[in-house]
Amino acid sequence: MSATVARPALSACLELLKPVTWFAPVWAYSCGIVSSGLGGEGRWHLIAAGLLIAGPLVCGTSQAINDWYDRDVDAINEPHRPIPSGRIPGDWGFRIAVIWTLVSLLVATILGPWGFAATVVGLALAWAYSAPPLRLKRDGWLGSSACAACYEGLPWITGAAVMSAGAPDARVLAMAGLYSFGAIGIMTLNDFKAVEGDRRTGIRSLPVQLGVERAAQLACGLMAAPQVVVVGLLLKWGAPWHAAAIAASLLAQLALMRVLLAQPKEKAPWYNGTGTTLYVLGMLVTAFALRPAVLP
Repeated sequence: MSATVARPALSACLELLKPVTWFAPVWAYSCGIVSSGLGGEGRWHLIAAGLLIAGPLVCGTSQAINDWYDRDVDAINEPHRPIPSGRIPGDWGFRIAVIWTLVSLLVATILGPWGFAATVVGLALAWAYSAPPLRLKRDGWLGSSACAACYEGLPWITGAAVMSAGAPDARVLAMAGLYSFGAIGIMTLNDFKAVEGDRRTGIRSLPVQLGVERAAQLACGLMAAPQVVVVGLLLKWGAPWHAAAIAASLLAQLALMRVLLAQPKEKAPWYNGTGTTLYVLGMLVTAFALRPAVLP
């Protein structure tokens, strides 16, 4: 008799793909759509396919890849996750990552050359972030930068490019780049929960390299500085009301950062639900400011 091959339950597969993480790239892709200034008529299939690729497919793929190659770290930090807990048995974590990569590429053909190229870049960074030999996450700067680009800058630029079927305006590229740079701070805060496991397994995240307190200070600076530049550029480009909204949001974030810095490890999840929310709302305000109907 042949041994029965254990297969994971669909609920475990969905947990592996972490739907809660899909919000950030879907939001950024939506900002790209808004910043293009173009309506949905004749483009609804591009909007739907892009949102599917940004969230459930490419982001979901990155989560499966990361959990597969981090299974030893997760056994220390979060043993309840699907792979270390055994709910994703054998090499099914790797299989899911490969299958979802292929599905992502297939769906990306709907988006045309710009969308397909962006999908390839996003998937390449997802594999490079977690998988040997590159395993960018071993260095906090490289890993956080790759994540920030995939979660914020790349989907924003992709949304704008797909809608216009061409290269986005330079102002769109500038804002996507600034918010992507600031997201390095968000990724740094996310690493606080894994400090012990990262240290024991040789992953030099920024909290491991700098210590939690200095990493928190750095994260706050990384998030605040680009928004100051955004305010200045929006004023220069003739969008004062949008600039004022970003400035007000930043002032609120600075007040929240004071609370975070008093207890960085304990307050990091709280800040992600408060200050980070204001940060991403500012992205949408900026996207509306970039619409051709607003800027001269």
